[in-house]
Amino acid sequence: MILTISGTPGSGKSTVAKLIAKELKLNHYSAGDFMRKIAEEREMQLAELQQLAALDGGEIDKETDKRTVELAEKEDNFIIDSRLAFHFIPSAIKIFLTVKPEVAAERIFGDVQKQRRGQEQDIHNLDDAIKSVKDRLARDISRYKQHYNIDYVAKENYDLIVDTSNKTPEKIVKEIVEFVKNHW
Repeated sequence: MILTISGTPGSGKSTVAKLIAKELKLNHYSAGDFMRKIAEEREMQLAELQQLAALDGGEIDKETDKRTVELAEKEDNFIIDSRLAFHFIPSAIKIFLTVKPEVAAERIFGDVQKQRRGQEQDIHNLDDAIKSVKDRLARDISRYKQHYNIDYVAKENYDLIVDTSNKTPEKIVKEIVEFVKNHW
């Protein structure tokens, strides 16, 4: 079983994917980790790499896409949190997480304060986090539309859509696991 977890910035993709991996005994992978690794290799901040990715003709995106496709060719029992994995692994169970921008900003700002997102752009307060969330979403939508002609936030791309704004990670995981067990 392969599950893809996509969603907007701050929706809880990584947190939820890790918990589902544990619950369903799946290997966990993350395109975000791929991107952070690429940023680290290039000695850049993640936000700088994301801005470069918006301008580089898709080369950075293609690097993460290649890793996603190769993963699906090698394994068939994993979960990946990635905005575009639903596209590159069409046979997967595709989950999309949404969140209100203000809630996403609170989560991201909290992570920055706890140094769990040390590679995010300079976020010093909640207003910076809100701007970062909105800017990143707009950049990502534009980039994926330009390079792949994909609207990754379009609901028809997914088997299940979950609004995470007012739910605990555990409640989100329970909802997704029940869906998976009832439909696959």
